[in-house]
This record gives sequence, C-alpha cells and structure tokens, in this order.
Amino acid sequence: MRSQIAYSLGLDFGSDSVRALLVNTRTGEELATSVHYYKRWKEGEYCNASQNRFRQHPLDYIEGIESTIKSVVAEVGSDIAAQIVSIGVDTTGSTPVAVDASGTPLALLEEFKENPNAMFVLWKDHTGIQEANEINALCATWDIDYSQYEGGIYSSEWFWSKILHVSRTDAKVHKVAYSWVEHCDWIPFLLTGGKDVREMKRSRCAAGHKALWHDSYDGLPSNEFFVALDPLLDGLRERLFNQTYTSDVPVGTLSSEWAERLGLSESTVVSVGAFDAHMGAVGAKIEPYYLTKIMGTSTCDVLVAPMEGEEKLVKGICGQVDGSVIPDMLGLEAGQSAFGDIYAWYSRVLAWPIEELISKSSLIDEEMKQKLIAEAINNLIPELSDAASKEPIGASGELALDWMNGRRTPDANQNLKGVIAGINLGSTSPKIFRALVEASCFGAKKIVDRFLSEGIPIKGVIALGGVAKKSPFIMQMMADVLNMPIKVVASEQACALGAAVFGAVAAEVYTSVPEAMEKMGSPFETIYQPNEIDAIAYEKVYENYSRLGDTMEKHIMKETRRNG
Repeated sequence: MRSQIAYSLGLDFGSDSVRALLVNTRTGEELATSVHYYKRWKEGEYCNASQNRFRQHPLDYIEGIESTIKSVVAEVGSDIAAQIVSIGVDTTGSTPVAVDASGTPLALLEEFKENPNAMFVLWKDHTGIQEANEINALCATWDIDYSQYEGGIYSSEWFWSKILHVSRTDAKVHKVAYSWVEHCDWIPFLLTGGKDVREMKRSRCAAGHKALWHDSYDGLPSNEFFVALDPLLDGLRERLFNQTYTSDVPVGTLSSEWAERLGLSESTVVSVGAFDAHMGAVGAKIEPYYLTKIMGTSTCDVLVAPMEGEEKLVKGICGQVDGSVIPDMLGLEAGQSAFGDIYAWYSRVLAWPIEELISKSSLIDEEMKQKLIAEAINNLIPELSDAASKEPIGASGELALDWMNGRRTPDANQNLKGVIAGINLGSTSPKIFRALVEASCFGAKKIVDRFLSEGIPIKGVIALGGVAKKSPFIMQMMADVLNMPIKVVASEQACALGAAVFGAVAAEVYTSVPEAMEKMGSPFETIYQPNEIDAIAYEKVYENYSRLGDTMEKHIMKETRRNG
C-alpha cells in the first residue's frame, strides 16, 4: 500500500447517464461527483421501444467522460487532481458495438454516423430474440453445451445474439466490422490511446457472463460452432479474443491526448472495465453468499462464493464466472429485465393526459403550464407510493407480472410480456401501482428461490441504486416479500465507488481487492426488517403470482410459436 495520499476516479456508465466519482483511497471519502446525461439518448434518437431497439451513440459516452471528469477536477482543484492515480470503469452490459481494426466504433466513421446498427447495442435491446433462440437450440445439440456456465439459457440481451442480429440485418455494417467490443472494454481502450483492437484487454466479467467464454473451452466456442449457427460468423472468433482479465489489472495509462483533455497526469492508471452491478457489489463491500441487488431501471443481483471443490452449475441465471466480481472468487449473476422501468412506464401512462390537457388550457399562461406539468409529473410516483402503501396486500385482487421487458432470470425469456390482471370497476391508480410493485418484488423472490433450490445459500441481502435509496415503500415490501433483512448502502454512487476500488488496486495503492474494498467501500445507512405478519400475507399473493405466471407463459409461448 502506498504511504502517500492518492485519489481514484470511478466512471459509471448507466442507461441514461455517466457519473464520475473521486474517492480518497485511504479513507473512502467521496470528494466530488458529476453526472452527464446522454444528449442523443435523452432525445430518443436511434431507439424504437415498440421494436425493442435501444442504441446509443459513442459520442454520448465521449462527451460524458470529458464533461464529468473535467467537472470533478475543477471542483477539487489542481493540487488534488495531481494526486489522482487511477481511473476505474464500469458500464451496462451486454452493450457491444461493431469496430474497425483500430478499435474505432463504426458510428464514429462518417459513413455510419447516423446508422443505429453501427452504434452500441444497449443491454435492454431485445431485437435479437430469434438469434438467442437459435443459439440455445444449437447449444442443446452440440458436443459441448456452451451455455452451461451462462445458466443454460442464452439471452437476447447478450453479446452473440446482438452481433448475429445486426450482421444479418445490415450487410454494410457486417462487411466493414472487423471485430466487436463491449462498452466496458472500449472505454479503457479509448482512454489509454489504443489503436489495435487485437491488443484490447477484454473483461473477464463481460466475456464470462455474456459471451460464452470459459477457460475449459480454451476461451470462446469454436469457429465450427459459430459457422453452424450462421456462416456470417465464420472467422470472427479469431478477430475477438481468448484471454480475459479481471478488473484489478491495468490496461495502461492515460494517453497524452486524454490527459490533456481531462486535466490529469499521463501516469494515471486505467484498469480493466467490468459491468456496473459487479463493481457496485464491490462498492457495497459484498461478502460471500450475500445477495447484492443493484436496483435501478432493471435489477442485477450479484453473489460471490469461494472457489472450493467442484463448481456447481446453477440453472437459469446470467452466468457464473471465476473472478467476475472479486478475483479468485466465483461471481454469480441474476436479475430482472425491468424494475424501475416498470414504475417509469406507469408514470408515463398517467402523465400523458396531464401534459395534454394542461398544455391546451386557455386559463393559464405558458410558463405556468410548464410549472404545473413538471410539478405533477415529479410528484406522481411519490404520491402513488403513499396512496398504494395504504392499500391492503394484494389490493382488491389486482395482480401483475413484471415482464414488461421480458424475463432475465430465472430462465431467460425475452418473448414474455407484462400482465395486469384482476382489474375491476373498483380498481384505482394506487391499487394498480401497488400490484406492479408487488410483481417486481415477487420477481425478485423468484431469483432468491432459484438460488436456494440450487443449493446456493443466501445469508443476507444488500441493496443499492436509485430505488433502494429513494423508496422506503418499495424496500419495505421487498424485505417482507423476501422475508429477509435488507441493508441499504449509504453511497449514492456505489457502482462508481467499486470502479474506483479496482482502479486503486490496478495502480498498486492496494495489493488486493478485498483490502481496498475494506478501506474504500461504503457503509450501510438503513436496514429494512421484514414484518412477520406481512410476510405471511405476501406468501399467499405470491402463490397467485406464480400461477398467473405459469398460465401466461404457456399462452405467450404458444402464440409466439403460432406466429412463427
């Protein structure tokens, strides 16, 4: 451990924005933070929700890096900025992009600058559902089941589904694409001035959980497997990678260009990237067999276990990878494809008449209209939560399924759709909202039940993210439904904090992630204890949720097969 004071930056690329956090590596004190909202994404460019297409332009990321880090540097001053020794990076995932041989995303080339297929394919893009189905079918008949370490089911949210879908639908992108890279791999490569994609250090986390990578396969599946999947993929394996790296490994140091742009030293170490939830778990000081829930637009549930004896395969999760969270420990991932997104969707449904009617009013001026609309929309979820909390468990029979963006785990199936059932003439907005919250908590319980049924103990639950910090109503319900205490992390930026931890280890401020995590990780600010009576009541509604889920899944899949 270094004796002198040193600071580490964490960069956290989320679905809507990028956040930079500066941390004192000795104490874990968070000195400064800055948030940049993606301009093009905010305007809805390159996306079509009705087609499950969600793309992000690399310029949004580049502008975000410069905006946030320069803001942090300006806030703390040049003396502290000179002592910033490292940058750690986390992103959403799987969020891949097609690149040329230099590692440049095709959307940064003039001919592709407005082509969504040349942009980053965001984690929640489900345009590759058919491709995921084909991958699963081939895995089931191949000599090696390459999906076995991915929970046995490959998802349209992941690397190969997206690559194959874009390759099939855009011949020009397919022809020019030399390789494909994850967002979490590209950012460190960019910052360190990488010029050859073959030299890019690929994340163990991303490769193992989303790209079918495993040591026992000598890296990725064979070229023969990919050719059998589609001849379009012939030869791509050789232009990707076999070797992967944990996030305590340095990629390099800041290039002279980026050092000058950001006001940092060229000696600043940049570490290997990883997915946001995995680094968030480190920021939350994850312990073995404690389920860490990152609760935002979706949820990502992360658990670590010692590498002891023969590895047990867990069915229906988002993979299990040695070193994907903490080096030399097994990282297991699960999650829900929509969580906060469900509440945001319902808010948009209710907001439409508010915006339309007030904007057309002749009783008030334009300034007052905008103020009223903003006030009403900002208060929608808090008011709904307050009213819904007064409704009985199960409300008046309203029951929902949390599959508005498909199902991630257990047992990935992005064909599934959300359901609201049991509506009657007495149903109100708060009652429906309560049913939606109950559904999202029941979806979380399905994940816990799967781990337990597969012999993976859950010693406790740790929560972080926007929902965990802002909604006591949802968090208390979650504790009751799971019938477990939930500890909420104090840091507002636990994912960025985890990234800063990895950066500090890569810069040799600490010799190991556990050592750095202990010094820099966040304390807890709240513990939600389950209510025994409510936990029993939720069990009955959960049974109804499970029965409805079984019925609707059979119906939806029958219709999916009928429609080809």
